[in-house]
Amino acid sequence: MRAILIGFGNVGRTLAKILSVEKHRFQGLQDLDIRVVGIFTRTKGCLIDHEGVDLASAVETVERYGRFIPTMKGYCDMEAQEAAQTLDYDVLLELSTLSIEREGEPALSHIKAALRRAKHVVSANKGPLAFAYHELKRLAEEKNVRLLFESTVMDGAPVFNMVRNCLKGCSVVEIDGILNSTTNYILMRMEEGATLQDAIKEAQEKGFAEADPSNDVDGWDAAAKICVLANVIMGAQITPREVKRKGIKEVTPEDLKGARQKNKCIKLVCSAKKRDQHVEATVEPTLIDKEHFFATVRGEGSVVRIKTDLMGPIMITQEAPDLYDTAYGVIDDLLTIYRKTS
Repeated sequence: MRAILIGFGNVGRTLAKILSVEKHRFQGLQDLDIRVVGIFTRTKGCLIDHEGVDLASAVETVERYGRFIPTMKGYCDMEAQEAAQTLDYDVLLELSTLSIEREGEPALSHIKAALRRAKHVVSANKGPLAFAYHELKRLAEEKNVRLLFESTVMDGAPVFNMVRNCLKGCSVVEIDGILNSTTNYILMRMEEGATLQDAIKEAQEKGFAEADPSNDVDGWDAAAKICVLANVIMGAQITPREVKRKGIKEVTPEDLKGARQKNKCIKLVCSAKKRDQHVEATVEPTLIDKEHFFATVRGEGSVVRIKTDLMGPIMITQEAPDLYDTAYGVIDDLLTIYRKTS
């Protein structure tokens, strides 16, 4: 199965390592035959090789020089959109970063281009699903291809797979949870005495916070995630701009101290609830009793609780996910496509 990869940040490079130099470590991946024929980035350059890009060399070069270099085999300056529209491939892997300002673009256009050509799509970028899920779903159905996105909300935790395969006949009426691991870590460290800026810096050094943390601390990342959940498993048609959103910038050490004195803690909680025929979504710092399960989710952890009309509530939690968890979500989607097409 031939793939093109758009985005080569931490997740893209981890995926490339797993599919190349580390593949021997994972027995369950031995029958997965993926040939990456192109890697396209906004700032690191691009590579095309119809026989298969040398993934190990690509990772090593970017980690050494910060970008691809012109002497590499297949080095080029093709734009990702042109690649999606013209190259010969079976599946597009959209791993670029979230763009709220551009409402999921340019990733949204990459995905549309692939689907219109009847190519499968695996996305770890939540933006296109948050802003245009139903349009993309219709395109995929019209072209009889798969649109999969398990890594968009809780890294590789099987949220969408669980709902799809294990909650048949149920209607989801409410979703809530802690979906942004960066802010969860920041709030924990502030509770322990760190400043907001110091906690952000620590999260960046650990590799799970972006160089620009505004999407996290302002609540945009969480808003996008709750939209993906609501749109996909509740049938909502909302975008992050319609979410009642408040980030953590205004949470002070005094707030956290006061909460602790009341045997409570503060978490950035996302929720989506059905109100008649509509779904309302919120993201906001929330006082949580220490006895509540959400209070036990520490550090980089995350949790989602799904309530249905027939079964549940069900909770999925993830303890200290790392880049391998996110990359696994992509691999799981690839295996779903591969095993149905090979």
